[in-house]
Amino acid sequence: MAGHVVSDRALRFGAKPLLFMLCLIPFGALLHGALYGDLGANPLERVTDVTGQWGLRFLLIGLALSPLRRLTGWGWPLRLRRMIGLFAFFYISLHLLTWVWIDQELSWSNIVGDIVKRPYVTVGFLAWALLLPLALTSTRGMARRLGRRWQQLHRAVYL
Repeated sequence: MAGHVVSDRALRFGAKPLLFMLCLIPFGALLHGALYGDLGANPLERVTDVTGQWGLRFLLIGLALSPLRRLTGWGWPLRLRRMIGLFAFFYISLHLLTWVWIDQELSWSNIVGDIVKRPYVTVGFLAWALLLPLALTSTRGMARRLGRRWQQLHRAVYL
């Protein structure tokens, strides 16, 4: 097990910056595609798909870290969970923003109508609404202020 211990220094100066850069690759690819007109025949669909898929991937990776710890005994991956969760929220928020601003052109009546009419939009919007308080309370300071309620709130993501 000693070979699986990762020091604070290795996480802070190695794993976390590397993970941060890796998590930005999909965003960088979209930005590059937008700047160089390389998003395909339907750029809106491409941006919507990429942001939604990466948001879901990061969410699932974050959720998988606790079972990984139970299976392997490795505690250090849990220290990456906050960053992964915030990147999940970032991509899911970009996905929502793309839909609201570009696809729906900020037409609130169309947005509300879509949320009510289409089950996948309803589920997506509710998922984002559940993630919002988690992102807003993800700091150490908020965890201290909320005490046990912080853990209860953050376990709600498993819904």
